[in-house]
This record gives sequence, structure tokens and C-alpha cells, in this order.
Amino acid sequence: MLNQDSLAQLKGLKTQMEAEKERAEAVVKGTQARYGFAILDDGREVFIPPDEMLKAFPDDRVRVCIRPAKDNKTIADIEKLIDSPLGDFTGRCVRKGKAMFVEPDLPQLRRWLFIPPHARNGVKEGDYVRCAILRHPIRDGKPQAKILGVVGNEDSPGIENLYSMAKYHLSAEWGSSSRKDLEKQLAECKPLDDERRRDLTDLEFVSIDAAKTQDIDDALYAEVVDNGWNLFVAIADPTSYIDTDSSLYRDIASRGTSVYFHGDVLPMLPEELSQDTCALSEGADRPALVCKIHVGDDGEVGEYEFMEATIRSRAKLSYYNVDRYLTGQDDELMSHATPLEALYQLYRALRTHREENHLVMEDRREYRWIMGDNKQIDHIEPFEKMLSQKLVEECMIATNRCAARFLAEKGASGPFVTHPGFRGDRIEETQKFLEMHVPDTTALDPKEVTGYRDIMRTLSKPDQSLPLRGMVNRLLTRAQFTAEPGPHMGMALEHYSNCTSPLRKYADFLVHLQIKALLHGEEGNLVEQATLDKLGERLTIARSATLEAERWLAGKHLTRQCEGETKPNFKAQITHVNSSGFNVRLLDSGLDGFVDLRKDPEKFSYDKWTASLTSTTRRFALDHEVEVNFDGVDPANQYQASFSLVEGCGLKPPKESKEKKAED
Repeated sequence: MLNQDSLAQLKGLKTQMEAEKERAEAVVKGTQARYGFAILDDGREVFIPPDEMLKAFPDDRVRVCIRPAKDNKTIADIEKLIDSPLGDFTGRCVRKGKAMFVEPDLPQLRRWLFIPPHARNGVKEGDYVRCAILRHPIRDGKPQAKILGVVGNEDSPGIENLYSMAKYHLSAEWGSSSRKDLEKQLAECKPLDDERRRDLTDLEFVSIDAAKTQDIDDALYAEVVDNGWNLFVAIADPTSYIDTDSSLYRDIASRGTSVYFHGDVLPMLPEELSQDTCALSEGADRPALVCKIHVGDDGEVGEYEFMEATIRSRAKLSYYNVDRYLTGQDDELMSHATPLEALYQLYRALRTHREENHLVMEDRREYRWIMGDNKQIDHIEPFEKMLSQKLVEECMIATNRCAARFLAEKGASGPFVTHPGFRGDRIEETQKFLEMHVPDTTALDPKEVTGYRDIMRTLSKPDQSLPLRGMVNRLLTRAQFTAEPGPHMGMALEHYSNCTSPLRKYADFLVHLQIKALLHGEEGNLVEQATLDKLGERLTIARSATLEAERWLAGKHLTRQCEGETKPNFKAQITHVNSSGFNVRLLDSGLDGFVDLRKDPEKFSYDKWTASLTSTTRRFALDHEVEVNFDGVDPANQYQASFSLVEGCGLKPPKESKEKKAED
């Protein structure tokens, strides 16, 4: 037995050990491995051992005990769960023996979760599901999940779209309160009776869109005047039917945009509005927000006026038919020659002026996916943008410019679309890049619209030895919504906004609310930056959902192409280079993926100044053409396609011998 002194020493040691422990609240951050970290409120990160990580999920808020470990390090033991924000999520069901599990589709949670028999809801192995946590693992490290619903399986038509919708919480359904609001507004709203609307039904407006489009949100008319043209752009007016203090409006705001998948669409507005009541359909009187713009002979956008009006579209024309008419291949649309000829001449002037004074995005080959009855890719067709599409685009840009000018001149709180140009944290790197490649531009101010424009034009010159315009992309910011006016460097415009698609985009809907408030003599202060920030987040979610579905479909298409003993090689172009490898775009289909050179036996050196990767025998650079094999997709990385290089691809040319050089 221990004597009193020994017991006292042990008690003192225990007290000392307890004193060395610290208890605090923290957020659990997981890793791809089994371990994680406790992020304390004071910013400290404390290691959580694998056995302890079994008791929590990433982003759980817990109370931890921080204690010393070996090597003078500290570790955190999880003592209590405070909050677990993990709500419903998606995944795929897997089986092990007789037990059923769900493999969560979450970035930092890779452990399988057991589904007890009573919570399976008829699920089968391989099903894609929506589920939720039934039992948290805080007590014994053994979590359980319950099935909320089955999305489908690998053979379900359109599973790629359906699963992406479920994963990113994109709903096609409208709540009962929104439905009631819609019925009430359709019954009570009579916008055509508003005396403030001008009657423009005598103007020969026509819509030009895809043949299958039903949510027609703009129509055009142009007339020749002494010193140029008057362009009338009529835009559908859904704000006349939607009360901003209604559930319907809040539902629209939460959607933020119509989401276009291949084979499926999630509309921002109920179809009763977007395809019927508000659409600028042929032969129907419709309320519209009309922008009248004077365009000079030189293509400069001059005076403009916004007005609430009633218009009547004379015809629903397709891009294809208008293109054939404008290029002289068909005279079927001769009955609409007067507005079409004026619009064509107007387009040429607008385009020429933009090319001479601003920045115009270069046309590149686009690709059209032809879908089969099973909602899989049947084949892919390359195509060039049609003249008719460019015509509509120029008219929309002119209108959006006027909307931005109107909001800025009236001191309205946006929304504006701004593009700062070069990243603020990369200014020194930008200057060095310009000094290396285009030293004549270093005197230009990249923070000024004209300076940025001239720099980008120089980088885009075809006689450059390197693809400088593509190389500089890593130094650029993205466009953003702002409540304050600012330049759009990417277009070299002082102000820009979006107002021409209010049936499909909430930002455009907000611009309409602002313009109409100003037309009614009210202040244009309806938009806050916080609203625009949330809208940006929703648009990012929508893009992620469509990207994941597209990559999944593309991966299946490539897999089918590679079936059989002889697997095809694909010609591709390098579109982006980093230290790990490079992205490629297949020349015949436009599908893209990644070549990971970290797996290559050779070591490659990355040069960011030339956007290239070089080894002792091979070199790869931006815009180079390569040949690749398809290796599969990575479901954990939004189904990004993986490619590998065909043997012998990218070899450097052999060096000439000294004797050969001497002979020359």
C-alpha cells in the first residue's frame, strides 16, 4: 500500500495535471484524413486525435479539454456537443454485408454513416438520397443517418440534374403562400390600365430569340433618323405583378436566377408569369419597361429615356431565321424588312464603336450538346455565334449601359455590375508581368479605364509571341454586384448594369424596381450591398450545381466513347497552367479536364511568367496543343475529368550539334 506521502504526491500530481488542462469552446474543422483541429474563439488551432474526431462532425461547435501531450504539444479532447449545424445532405447508399450505410457527399466528411433498418425508407444499394443525422456520434463515435427521400439511381433519366438540384438545395416547387400571392396578383393587377404607361403598340417591335424560348423578355424596334437611329428596347415588366412585401417576392429573391441545366430548367418566376402573363408574346399587348436610345451615325450611345409602356410584338423570330435573312440566305422575313434592316445597320455601328473605343470579348468556338431521350449526351456539335445573336447582344449592352447611367445620375443604390480589373493584391506582380512582356505599357495606369483598355489591347495583339491575354487572367478579378457605381474594366466602360432579363435574373428585377421608383419621383434606395452579396452567393451556388451536373454528364459521355479495347486519343488545347499540371479543352467537343503532372515520373518546373511547365525532356505551355487519354472523373471534385498525356507528347525539339551549327 502507498503511504501518506506517496498518496499526497499522487494527489498533487493529479492536481497539477488538471491545472495544466484548459477548457474552451471551439469549432471542429475536419481534414481529408481522420484527424482534425479545434478552432478556438481566440484563433488558436489545436490538434484533435483520430479517435476523438469520431465523436464529431466538421463545423460542430463543441467544448474541448486542451491538455499537454508528447513532444511539448497540446491536443484537444471533445467533451460536449454545443451545436451541430449539419442539416439535410445528399449522398449515395452503400452496403457492407447486411448493413446499409450512406456515403455523404460533403467535402470534409468521408466516413460512412449507418442507416438502421427502421430509417431506410425503402432505399436500395446505389441509390442517391437526401438524408439527415438520426444519431450524433458525440457519445460513442457511432453516428446514424435517416433517409429523407430517394433522388434516383445511376440509371434514372436526368439523375445528374436531379441530384445536383438536391445537393445544392435548388427547388422546382413553389410554396403554398407564394402560390396564393400569385393567384391574388394575377386576379387584381391590371398594369395595362395604368395611365402612366405610354401606348407604343403602333411600333413594329419584334422578338429575336431561340425558337423554343417561351419566357420572351425583350423585343426590339429601330427607326432611321437624320443623324443615326432611334433604338427602342422593350423589356418584360414582371415587377408590375409582384408585391415586394409578399411571400412570392421573397421566394424569387431567394432563387436569384433561373437555373439552366441540360434538359431541365428551374425558372426564377412561376411559369404563369414568365411564359404567359409577362412574356412579350407575339400579337399580345404587354406591359413593358422601354428604353429609347439615340445612336449616332458613328455608333455612339447618346441620349436615352426610360418609360413604362404598353407594347405589342409583331413577331416571334428565331435567331436562325433572322441570321439567314441578314446573311442573304433566305427572304422569308421580308415582311419584317423595315425593322430588321434598321436593326442590322444599327448593330454594325454599335459594334464598330465598341471595338474602337471599348473592349469586346473575342469570339471563340462554342459547342451545343444534343441530348437523347434518356437525358444523356447523344453528340456534341461545334458552332459559331450567329450574326443575329450578336445583333441582340449589342442592343442589350446599349440598354444596360443606359440603365447604369440612369441609376448613377440619379444617385440610386445600384445594383451596378463593376469589374475592378487587376487584383489589388497582385499590383506589383502585374507591373512585373507588363515590364517583362509589354514594357511599352508600363506608363499606362491600370486603375483607369483607358489605361486598362490599352493594356489589354496590347496583350491581345496577334503578333505577340506568347498568349499574353490568356496568361494575365490569373491576375484579374471577377465582376461583382455593387450598390455604388464603378467602372467595368472588362468592357472598358465607366458604368454598367443588367436590366434586360427580369424574368430570369433577380439583379435585373431589382434594376427595374429602382428605375420605376425613380420614374415615379421616389428615391432609388431600394437596394443594399448586403442584398447584393447574398445574391452573389446564390449565383455561385447555382453555377456550382450546373457545373457539377455538366461534368457528370460529360464524364459519362467520354466513358462511352472510350468503351472497347482500343481507347481513342483526344486532341486538346491547354487552357490553364499551374504548378500541379494543366487544364485542357478537347478540340472536337469543348469538354475539359485536368492533366495532373504530379503523377509523372519526371519533375516539372513551373514558370508563372511564361505559364509553362518544363522538365528535362518536355515542355507544356498555355495554348499548346496536346494529345490526351481520358482516365475517368473524380466525384469528390465536382466530377472533374482526369486526362493523361499520350506517350511522346510535348517533347522538346532536339538540340542541334556543335558541328551542325558550325557548318551552318
